[in-house]
Amino acid sequence: MSILDTFKKIFNKEEEIEMKNILFIVGSLREGSFNHQLAQNAEKVLEGKANVSYLDWKNVPMFSQDLETPVLPEVQAVRDAVAAADAIWIFSPVYNFSIPGPVKNLLDWLSRAVDLSDTTGKSAIDSKVTTVSLLANGGHDQAAEVYRNLLPFIRTNFVDQLTFSKVNDSAWADGKFVADDDVLAQLDKQVAALLAAIK
Repeated sequence: MSILDTFKKIFNKEEEIEMKNILFIVGSLREGSFNHQLAQNAEKVLEGKANVSYLDWKNVPMFSQDLETPVLPEVQAVRDAVAAADAIWIFSPVYNFSIPGPVKNLLDWLSRAVDLSDTTGKSAIDSKVTTVSLLANGGHDQAAEVYRNLLPFIRTNFVDQLTFSKVNDSAWADGKFVADDDVLAQLDKQVAALLAAIK
């Protein structure tokens, strides 16, 4: 290996070390969901800039204090994934002009204190950088307002550079969401704001 190759290898390793970890939460659990497809567009924008992973949260139960101790494996798994991330990016549908109930339930779990002897103590999502993209055919402003109130309330560092998108008409027939130029431009701005917030 030449000296140049050695330096390249070292430089590439340093770049990998500096890469931030972004955890995607897709707010629709439907297979092939449009929000998952929007997340894939965002993943392309983040390529080479950050590491992306998707949270598997389909088995998280409805919140109940009766289920908090001992900690359920499904709850511990999402806590661990959130704890390992530098930022959380939620891709959300809009249900009845608000956020989906399952997403609210997940955030309720994540906002609970890890040590229940101090219920005001640190949670898994405490101080995490968060942002939201909304894909729906209406109600974007209303749902965004819920997230704008909720995410700071549960002590996250909310990046208020959101992406709003509608579902293209053809997607209802073929199941394929197509992000137009405006949405892609919004995602570019959101990525820049998110990365700036976690540096």
